[in-house]
Amino acid sequence: MIRIKDREVGPGARPYLIAEMSGNHNQSLDRAMEIVDAAAASGADAIKLQTYTAETMTLNTRAPGFVIEDPNSLWAGRQLYDLYDEAHTPWDWHGPIMERAAGHGMHCFSSPFDDTAVDFLESLGAPAYKIASFEVTDLPLIRKVARTGKPMIISTGMASAAEIDDAIRAARAEGNDQIVILKCTSTYPATPENTNVSTIPNMRETFGVSVGLSDHTMGCGVSVAAVAMGAVLIEKHFTLRRSDGGVDSTFSMEPEEFRQLRTETERAWQAMGRVTYGGTKAEENSRIFRRSLYIARDMKAGEVLTPESLRIIRPGYGLSPKFYEELLGKAVKRDVTLGTPAGWDLLA
Repeated sequence: MIRIKDREVGPGARPYLIAEMSGNHNQSLDRAMEIVDAAAASGADAIKLQTYTAETMTLNTRAPGFVIEDPNSLWAGRQLYDLYDEAHTPWDWHGPIMERAAGHGMHCFSSPFDDTAVDFLESLGAPAYKIASFEVTDLPLIRKVARTGKPMIISTGMASAAEIDDAIRAARAEGNDQIVILKCTSTYPATPENTNVSTIPNMRETFGVSVGLSDHTMGCGVSVAAVAMGAVLIEKHFTLRRSDGGVDSTFSMEPEEFRQLRTETERAWQAMGRVTYGGTKAEENSRIFRRSLYIARDMKAGEVLTPESLRIIRPGYGLSPKFYEELLGKAVKRDVTLGTPAGWDLLA
């Protein structure tokens, strides 16, 4: 269990929902503020930013490797430098965005991508940090964040078990054990069949930390399934309208969808409950609708119970049906009327 300001995040607490703004502000501070307002109204616990510049992310070149060549990528043909320049959140927006979120009682933190971003976010009093999935192998960055003593949410993406272990060990070596790791599929968008939420319990057992999901699929079905597998945190990209465009808009949730996410993940969490048999207290009044043994016709004292006079029917006030064969052939010791629940007290 970790604590982000006033909220516990971990087993026993309702799922913590993060709305990832990313570059969906489309370089408009007014739009960024609208996204904060909409996320709060949609039930988000936190709005998350990304803190970098194009210079801290990559080099300004079109040399091999610096242009996205995958034809299936949303950003095919884009130069990395230009893409990050378009998507970045100006650093002087961070303070106003955090204040806006605080006004809604919502947390606001960020993914830093280098040491300067961590120092900057510390100056703003960031309550937590997210390590992006592509940075999970950047152990110097993880150690820098760990030294802040703040909760760390580490997205695992394509990381092997050994790489995840390295990241957690690096944080713990700096004295920081406030860690949640995220199952994540690093495709944009991701598909349900590539999400493999069955890994979540194994991650929890293997690494000894709480686990959440960074979900790039459409809709909320995968997130609900993840909560059922024990996910304590869900992160979803968030925008006002996908039709507005933006670097991440295609796989982002709209406010109405995020409200549904809040409702359905909370229902999944509530449904988890505990291992139980024999019915709950809420079911007690339904016991009368089970079948039981009843006298099916008027009988005189001394008459023998037969299939015609002893029936297995509803309601459930008589003996259990498992005693049916045992009662057949037994005599009743007094007169009984049709509709009497069969009990041991009727037998001679």
